[in-house]
This record gives sequence, structure tokens and C-alpha cells, in this order.
Amino acid sequence: MVEVSAIADVLLMGLRLVLFALALGLTFISFQAYNQKGGKRLESAFIGFAFISMGVALTTISTQITREATAETATYFQVAETIPFIVGFSMLYLSLYR
Repeated sequence: MVEVSAIADVLLMGLRLVLFALALGLTFISFQAYNQKGGKRLESAFIGFAFISMGVALTTISTQITREATAETATYFQVAETIPFIVGFSMLYLSLYR
């Protein structure tokens, strides 16, 4: 019989892949809009979505790495994965504020 934690791990990995695909899709759509129409607002939105996609990718990678890491190393990875989200959401805020 399959362990529940193994099923949960597979489900979590699948959900993270869906999240990453959605983030990349938003980035691609915002890039197309910026490419076709130009403008500072669309440029900021594209950069914001790109950094958010990067944050999603780093979150997935760091979760796998920090399972065996020490508490201090895990904290550094969590800081590194948070920075792209801060930049991304700041750029989205900037694109809506302009």
C-alpha cells in the first residue's frame, strides 16, 4: 500500500507545477502585451510577473533543498526566495500606480 505522505508529496509537486505554469503563462501574456503596445505600465507589469515566476521557481527548488538543510541554511534559502516576490509585487504595484 502507498504511504499517505508519498501521495501528498506527489500532489504537492503537481500543484506546484500548475502554479509555475500559471505564473509563466501570465509572464508570457504580459510580455506579448508589452511587445505589441509598449508603454511603461506594461513594461512594469511584465517585469513584475517575471520576478513572481522566478519566486515561484525558487520556492519549489528551495523546498526540495531545505528538507535536508540546517535551520540556518534553510533561512538563507527562504530569504533568497522572498526577494523576487518583493521585486515582482513592487513592479506590479508600480504598473498600477502609474
